[in-house]
Amino acid sequence: MRTLNHFGVPVNYKPEGAMYNEGLNVWLTDFSKSANKIEFIYLESGESPLPEKVLTTAHIAYQVPSLEEALKGQKVIFGPAVCDEHLTIAFIEEEGIAIELMEIK
Repeated sequence: MRTLNHFGVPVNYKPEGAMYNEGLNVWLTDFSKSANKIEFIYLESGESPLPEKVLTTAHIAYQVPSLEEALKGQKVIFGPAVCDEHLTIAFIEEEGIAIELMEIK
């Protein structure tokens, strides 16, 4: 079962309050501080391991109980990637857009 977590929106400016994610080479805002659960994503320069689809179009993020199970039979376009001891993410493509799946321990 998927539970809506946030919406990711790429922008062409560094948003106020954004924090740099070195592993992904992008600036991210904290979606938990957004009334609408929006995470703004900004690629300042260079390359990112994130797929072009994530860097150029909005995505929907869902929390899942088991990332391994949720990825079965899916078109995986990134990951799985361990972000920290509590969070592992992956992106899949569905209906032509990127969907982020998040396993939070």
